[in-house]
Amino acid sequence: MPLKDNCGRPLLNLRIAITRRCNLRCEYCHMEGETKQNSFSKEMTVDEIVHIVRIAIGLGISKVKLTGGEPLMREDIADIIRGLGSLSGLTDLSMTTNATKLATLAEELHAGGLKRVNVTLPTLDREVYRRLTGGSIEPVLEGVKTAVKAGLCPVKLNVLVLKDENDDAVPEMIEFASETGVVLQLIELEPLNITSEYYTMHHKPLDEYEEMLKQKAIKVETRQFMQNRRIYHLPNAKVETVRPTESTEFCMNCTKLRVTSDGKLKPCLMINHNLVDLLTPLRNGANDEELVKLFTLANFKRQPYNKR
Repeated sequence: MPLKDNCGRPLLNLRIAITRRCNLRCEYCHMEGETKQNSFSKEMTVDEIVHIVRIAIGLGISKVKLTGGEPLMREDIADIIRGLGSLSGLTDLSMTTNATKLATLAEELHAGGLKRVNVTLPTLDREVYRRLTGGSIEPVLEGVKTAVKAGLCPVKLNVLVLKDENDDAVPEMIEFASETGVVLQLIELEPLNITSEYYTMHHKPLDEYEEMLKQKAIKVETRQFMQNRRIYHLPNAKVETVRPTESTEFCMNCTKLRVTSDGKLKPCLMINHNLVDLLTPLRNGANDEELVKLFTLANFKRQPYNKR
């Protein structure tokens, strides 16, 4: 049985930031809610990541997502995937990536146990992509196609909707999803690790897109243990919508616990004052029982952000 917090929400998912390093410079990146002061010097080793996930599995967590930074910046990423993929009880191993390095790694990572990927791709326009990320879109598109061919399923495209930047690109992205067999995720901008000016300038609610999708959908599905997200089944594509973390529905249906890139358990994406250090005790020789207590403490600190 999974752990439950004081609001009765089960703990089912673990998101692990395995690095803060990234080869792009996206202004909107929320960095998994980590403070910018965190250094890169305490990156967890392969064995430490595997150990932490093994403890989590023993507490009923069966789904793990690797995040960053950019996870593929780790030269030992294939070792991390193989180590996690060998753990009994882990039913879903996924990754969020910018896909700039995915084309050369997709097949090996899938063979090692990676089941699916979320690719950050805000636009198909090369110039807009370069302006938003500082990078080139060509290796990303190649990475998406290679991931699909390698058998990663589903491959999801994370499209952060930004007013006056890419908010007119949704129809084109839906068409791309139908052509490539990927799932489209429309994401609403959150006021996290960005300036208030940037948020005011670029935030756009997803309401008009949801209305359009309702009209086109053959079926609408709700993901109960993923913040009640809506999945719109269109004739030739699937589109999922992700509302802000601080929204009532998102918070009340949250099933996640995070691990920061420097090895701290993070009960809520939106705050940093209640972190539980896991890596220091692990490196100081803490046994599994002590690590379980730290997980239990972090779960006790989980509560809906909108109730604060």
